[in-house]
Amino acid sequence: MTTHIGRQLKILDEVLHERDAQDAIFGVQDLPHGTGDEWMGAMAHVSRRECDEAFAAGSGTFRHVFLEEVYEAVAEDDPVKLRAELMQAIAVGVKWVEAIDRAGEEAP
Repeated sequence: MTTHIGRQLKILDEVLHERDAQDAIFGVQDLPHGTGDEWMGAMAHVSRRECDEAFAAGSGTFRHVFLEEVYEAVAEDDPVKLRAELMQAIAVGVKWVEAIDRAGEEAP
């Protein structure tokens, strides 16, 4: 039986391998953030509301939580806050993959 920490380490190892593959294909990239505009802020607000409503109705999903975190990140223009929001989105992504793995499903 895989432990909680063991499962997370396996997933994070997969993330590191994917990152290495990205660098092999594209090289190191220092692109602009492209975050913090008014439209992204509106999307974050809508996503937060949809997430709250879904969970209040008992129909909340990982999609709701993940998109809320992603939109909160792309709405942020302060680099320190952006980093914190990205970490939350990444953590929710890992949590979602953990749930898929626990259910015995394989990622594509």
